[in-house]
Amino acid sequence: MKNSSIALALLGIISLTACKQQVTKEEKQEAKAEGSTTVKTAIGDLVLVAPFTSESVTKNSKMEDWPEGATPKAPEGFTVTKFATDLKNPRNTYIAPNGDIFVAESGTSNSADQITILRDKDKDGNFETRAVFAEDLNQPFGLLILKDYFYVGCTDGLYRYPYKAGDMKITGKGQKILNLPAGGYNNHWTRNLLANADGSKIYVSVGSGSNVAEHGMDNEVRRANILEINPDGSGERVYASGLRNPVGMDWNPANKELWTAVNERDELGDELVPDYITSVKEGGFYGWPYSYYGQIADPRMKGAGKDLVAKAIVPDVPVGPHTATLGLAFYNKDAFPAQYKNGAFGGQHGSWNRSKLSGYKVIFIPFKNGKPSGPPQDFLTGFVSNEDKAKVYGRPVDVTVMNDGSLLVNDDSGNTLWKVTANK
Repeated sequence: MKNSSIALALLGIISLTACKQQVTKEEKQEAKAEGSTTVKTAIGDLVLVAPFTSESVTKNSKMEDWPEGATPKAPEGFTVTKFATDLKNPRNTYIAPNGDIFVAESGTSNSADQITILRDKDKDGNFETRAVFAEDLNQPFGLLILKDYFYVGCTDGLYRYPYKAGDMKITGKGQKILNLPAGGYNNHWTRNLLANADGSKIYVSVGSGSNVAEHGMDNEVRRANILEINPDGSGERVYASGLRNPVGMDWNPANKELWTAVNERDELGDELVPDYITSVKEGGFYGWPYSYYGQIADPRMKGAGKDLVAKAIVPDVPVGPHTATLGLAFYNKDAFPAQYKNGAFGGQHGSWNRSKLSGYKVIFIPFKNGKPSGPPQDFLTGFVSNEDKAKVYGRPVDVTVMNDGSLLVNDDSGNTLWKVTANK
């Protein structure tokens, strides 16, 4: 799609003044009466119950400490160890070209607003040096190094700082090269970054400012999108839209497609709407806020956005309702068994809008010839300590493939980085 076409599509979204209206009891009954819907995804048919089949429930998890010596559970043949502890909400990890590991420590409230550097000088898989690389930032999340700059995606914009390989601290003055709408509904403050292969473009994820446009579409300008820009911040265009909260982004190693992990909407009941991991089509529209999984209209939108709904794309891989799948990484190394090669890992932060906890684990999606070849599999579990009482030991979020082929998992609520290694 040409830039002008994307702009027109965005304009169409913005011009609609649809707002969430109070859904009456009669409207809920009508939605329920329409029954379930079956959609075809890349891994087979998905049956979606009708909206309001169950009541919307708030069930927040509560943290408790791991028992002495306990760790998350990986499949047989893997070992799980603590890589780094006593962090301050380690939300996202980035591995630099020289092997330095950068961890964005930030959160919804009481945010540390800093980046920590971990350096493994002898390349034995464990860091020897740990220091604060940058501080006094505004909810940093996305991290990226291109040429002589270190980029930081903060909630209010994209900043870049002078950088050379081996720097232990940002000392130069930063430049804000892109303004972004700050904050967002229910933790949609994260702004992730990903560069293309030659470093000529940067992709920026921006989540919605609401659940389903209840504050009006004027509040959603440049939100629920993946934006594409030049490294200096110029040339902004909407690469894909209708993505309620795209956070994890990575390149499919088999075919170089852009993929993302997306949090879907809340308050339609326990089983709606499943989060998803999907390929991202240039110029594609993925439904939010008007529809989900293609042309399934959200009854709260009162029929708005019909032209957009008609072309909404069905996402590739459903990963469960309310799982808060925020991390995404394709496995492009050779240390894990062959069945993991070029498949995708997803970090599930866990539900709050479901009567029974969902998520709170790391999943794996097998791929073959660049396409998903089966449903998600549990990979790293054991984070839920007492499901009935909604007690958990941690909340996995970002997943990162390390240079040695191990998998690094950010547990932001547990303030820990877990390392999963294949046994030799």
